[in-house]
Amino acid sequence: MRIAVISDIHANAEALDRVLLELEQRNVENTICLGDIVGYNADPNPCADRVKQAGIPSLLGNHDAVACGLEEPWGFNVVALTAALWTRNQLTEENKAFLRELPDQQVMDSSFVAVHGAPSDRDTYLFSMEDLRPEFEYLREYDVPLCFFGHTHCQGIFSEKGPQVPGGDGHFTLEEGELFFVNPGSVGQPRDGDARAAFAIYDTELRDVELIRVEYDKKATAEKISQAGLPMFLAERLMMGR
Repeated sequence: MRIAVISDIHANAEALDRVLLELEQRNVENTICLGDIVGYNADPNPCADRVKQAGIPSLLGNHDAVACGLEEPWGFNVVALTAALWTRNQLTEENKAFLRELPDQQVMDSSFVAVHGAPSDRDTYLFSMEDLRPEFEYLREYDVPLCFFGHTHCQGIFSEKGPQVPGGDGHFTLEEGELFFVNPGSVGQPRDGDARAAFAIYDTELRDVELIRVEYDKKATAEKISQAGLPMFLAERLMMGR
């Protein structure tokens, strides 16, 4: 089975629509979202509606939790705080209810576990091997060889040996007997220096992960941010992928 893994849409309808079109063209059999459907950008309701209409199983991200009222934005920086409270005011009651029901984690077809931040905690950021090493022990408890995670907005593949580099075509085969963590990157607000929307496709039979980037209309998203009165830094960072 070929499963698409998307994450951190962050209310960017242009990026989400472009990614969903790409998935349709690639004939992906299933899709899962690792959370943060909303937050930062100006289309929280359209993005929540698209995910629901497409029937995409999704996890609860930290911005989702704040936007739907499950949590308060303690620890958010001023830009994230402003966007989170704006999003909370914009979301329909139906979409708040949808977000409140999302799980923290999900095991897919006994092939991998999906989390937002880390197996140990939804809000934990996994940037480096120092961050990741304790999480391999948590992964062993699931009896699956692979964890897909988001939250950092940075694409990457990690084994217990260290960071792994996919081929020039974006493909990487997971070696039998090893444990892996894979971040598909962010659909709606990449922060790894590549401003294109990011996602991954996992072939469960071939044990092949493909990391993918696609262009989308960033100017349209930035204009919506401006019109909504959200901090312009949120528009500027889309152009830089930072």
